[in-house]
Amino acid sequence: MTSGSSNGTDAERSAENGVSRERSISDEASHVGNRASQGLARDDQRSISDEASLAKALKAARKNAGLTQQELCEKADLSYSTLAKIERGAIKAPSIFTIAHIAAVVGLSLDELVGDSLGGVTPKKTSKKISKAGTRFVYFDINGCLVRFFHRAFASLAEQSGAKADAVEAIFWHYNDTVCRGEMSIDEFNGILNKKLGCERLDWREHYLDAVEPIEEMTDLVKWAAEHYHIGLLSNIMPGLIAAMTERDMLPRADYDAIIDSSSVKAIKPEQHIFDVALEKSGVEPHEILFVDDSRTNIMAAERDGWKVMWFDDYRPDESAERIRKALEY
Repeated sequence: MTSGSSNGTDAERSAENGVSRERSISDEASHVGNRASQGLARDDQRSISDEASLAKALKAARKNAGLTQQELCEKADLSYSTLAKIERGAIKAPSIFTIAHIAAVVGLSLDELVGDSLGGVTPKKTSKKISKAGTRFVYFDINGCLVRFFHRAFASLAEQSGAKADAVEAIFWHYNDTVCRGEMSIDEFNGILNKKLGCERLDWREHYLDAVEPIEEMTDLVKWAAEHYHIGLLSNIMPGLIAAMTERDMLPRADYDAIIDSSSVKAIKPEQHIFDVALEKSGVEPHEILFVDDSRTNIMAAERDGWKVMWFDDYRPDESAERIRKALEY
């Protein structure tokens, strides 16, 4: 789209091609996805319940890294109140994504940071069902499946900036794939967005989080599916948004065995690499996966790999959820 194109100013070349500190932190934090694929992120979330031990470990790690609370908040993209509560032990079972991000900032692995809290125990996967159709693992998309899409964000950005909504949307779609691949941070995208719209404080992250809302029918379905099957998330999404939505209770609180974040694996659907990663992390055969997505292009790509697929219609979420439940009968 011409309204979203760049003529290559120094600032934009730096934003599009530079390797930022924030991106490195996001990459390091993405190791949680690998742990999740082994059934660890799920059990870590349950195990990080000794608030006092975790608080002590986080505080010590921060001080050893020579960081104040404010400095850590800025580097880890956390609110000061959230970090302060974690260090006081006032938040029960904080998000594993938040802890992973803190670990990356202070230069530790997740195990190094919370090893004591986990007690050195390696959790084991529990046995799950096999559907009548042979499904063992279910992957859910996020935008358009678990949360209603974010188009309202374009209108709110237009209102704040004074620009037309279609101009905002054109800029977004021009850079969206780049950001979702993790090739550009949200902060870098915000810089471009502000420059093109003549503003200073536009923040796509906040407008997105204010615009999306959970699809209740799918919240119930995902929780049910997690009781009977191994499940995961497979999403084209910007860095840090899964963690942010988790902290705001926008995503179903379920036992995810794998979380495939496009910004972490550096590929987006329908590209082959992201499906290869998702298959590896599932630990099952292609024909044993059911993939739920609202994009026909994405489900066709998965089907070519031998996956079972179902298209989700967010205009009829109750009907879609019921179809999925029937497909998972055992």
